[in-house]
Amino acid sequence: MTILVIAEHDNSALGASTLNTISAAAQVGGDIHVLVAGSGAGEVASAAASTSGVAKVLHAEADHYKDGVSAEIADLVVSLAGDYSHIMASALSSGKDLAPRIAALLDISQVSDIIAVESEDTFKRPIYAGNAIATVQSTDAKKVITVRPTGFDAAEAGGSAEIATIEAAAVNGSTTVVGRELTVSERPDLGAADIVVSGGRGVGSAENFKIIEELADKLGAAVGASRAAVDAGYVPNDYQVGQTGKVVAPNLYIAVGISGAIQHLAGMKDSKVIVAINKDEEAPIFQVADYGLVADLFDAVPELVAAL
Repeated sequence: MTILVIAEHDNSALGASTLNTISAAAQVGGDIHVLVAGSGAGEVASAAASTSGVAKVLHAEADHYKDGVSAEIADLVVSLAGDYSHIMASALSSGKDLAPRIAALLDISQVSDIIAVESEDTFKRPIYAGNAIATVQSTDAKKVITVRPTGFDAAEAGGSAEIATIEAAAVNGSTTVVGRELTVSERPDLGAADIVVSGGRGVGSAENFKIIEELADKLGAAVGASRAAVDAGYVPNDYQVGQTGKVVAPNLYIAVGISGAIQHLAGMKDSKVIVAINKDEEAPIFQVADYGLVADLFDAVPELVAAL
């Protein structure tokens, strides 16, 4: 049994979620190969090869892989699929776009967003915004799987896998990238940060959200938000944590002025330590919090910032 893990990267660095996907593959068992398809992605291939548990890295270099277009990479994966029992990608935006294409081209079912491996064909995945866990079994001869990064520890360094250069597939050309608008921040990436400070509707305005950012800066944390805060225009969409935003599992999650709607809890309840600050003692967020402070955030957060 051999597993193909599709690396997530930006042509210069290996995405952190790939390390979680490799850990999931290790629990399935068998040899693990990592596919790095990119342009000028030699450093990415080297990083994948030095990851513990990886037996081989397949490195495909071509200009049409530069932007990570799923239509292009899917054709390459399908050309390699005959050698693999499992094809795995992270359940982030790129993996959610790529894996269904691969499954459709192979005419097999996909197992999505797994958080645990029961056996080589049986997996656990959250449903109903994480309120229930489904155990699913795939009877397909080949499995296409997306992995929720927060469900698995990151694979560690220490490997010395072979790097094999492979030929790129022909240009598909059905999809091209015409532009990108990227949010640039000096703060840690929300999806990979050790500490996240999130604000909700209770913050009241975009101007008031500065106190959330001040606390985050004191802690070296990423800034997140509930959907209510995003919909109200306090912060950009890429701050959103929850079922329709980013799923995070930092070591410390501080929820400020967030009531704890089920959609938000689905995106952060796997955090190691959860701290909630809310003036409503009946707020659902306190049901999942390890530490809860019933207080006015406009008093508590400045005091916390001053103490730090």
